[in-house]
Amino acid sequence: MGKTAYLYPGQGAQQTGMCQAFYERYPSVRKRIAEASEILGYGLAELMFEPDERLNETAYTQPAMVAAELAMTQVVDGLLAAKGIRADYSAGLSLGEYAAIASAGGFSFEEAVKTVAVRGKRMAEAVPAGQGAMAAVLGARTGQVEEIVHAMDGVYIANYNCPGQLVLTGYRTAVEEAIQRLQAAGVRKCVFLKVSGPFHSPLLAGAGKKLLPVLEAIEWKPFSHPYVANVHAGIVTEPGQTAELLARQVSSPVRWEQSIVTLLQNGVRTFLEIGPGRTLSGFMKKIIRAHAEELGISEAEIRMIGIAVPEDLAALEEL
Repeated sequence: MGKTAYLYPGQGAQQTGMCQAFYERYPSVRKRIAEASEILGYGLAELMFEPDERLNETAYTQPAMVAAELAMTQVVDGLLAAKGIRADYSAGLSLGEYAAIASAGGFSFEEAVKTVAVRGKRMAEAVPAGQGAMAAVLGARTGQVEEIVHAMDGVYIANYNCPGQLVLTGYRTAVEEAIQRLQAAGVRKCVFLKVSGPFHSPLLAGAGKKLLPVLEAIEWKPFSHPYVANVHAGIVTEPGQTAELLARQVSSPVRWEQSIVTLLQNGVRTFLEIGPGRTLSGFMKKIIRAHAEELGISEAEIRMIGIAVPEDLAALEEL
């Protein structure tokens, strides 16, 4: 089955009820969510399981997502260990990179939750509400989007998600103008995202600088497996690089498509998306289709398993 990688979705995948079925079924998940609640000073279960507008505010979204993903990972780890399987790599989209690193043992659950809580606050403070925006561009060629965006000020590419899907970020007025230019060039669909700031743009560079001392204060530990960094889509094996990469990540593009290609080039054929939704599974289909020939692989070789509720764990029996 080739090598195995854990994948973690980022902000935007959160939803009311995420992790709830795991919480109700597994004592280990309840313990983790209780630990996170104590660290954060508010009830995380109530925030995630009941309708609460705070779940979509980045200062709350970030620790909730990471706590949920890592609590679920603990269950997955146990089931795979019983079969003699372990993750060979991990990767996470934006915020999900923190879960990817923690899953590799780079830092503890407690440190991960504390750190992303600070990250969320710093990112929320970076740009006044309403000045920034993000928008997904669908069905366009990467070069076409880059040509238009690179000729403008105040708008940038935040995410290279998959072929035919990029995300713009920057000042709202600049993002709006970029969309107008893209539509005039024949791009069929652009959708504004429900986010609270222009993430992964140079406008967040200050937030990254404020986050760096927090990251440098962590006692990073040797990884049980390497992870792929958003900033350069390369494999990271040394913990000493992590603080700087995560600080840069706040204001740099997320190279997700390239990250998946890196994993495929290194022999990964089984991918487990751990967390709410199926966002990364959707990206995977398009990435495989676009790169299969150049990589010398077939779509049939790739196994993508989404784990959002306990019933999804049944698919692990086939590994």
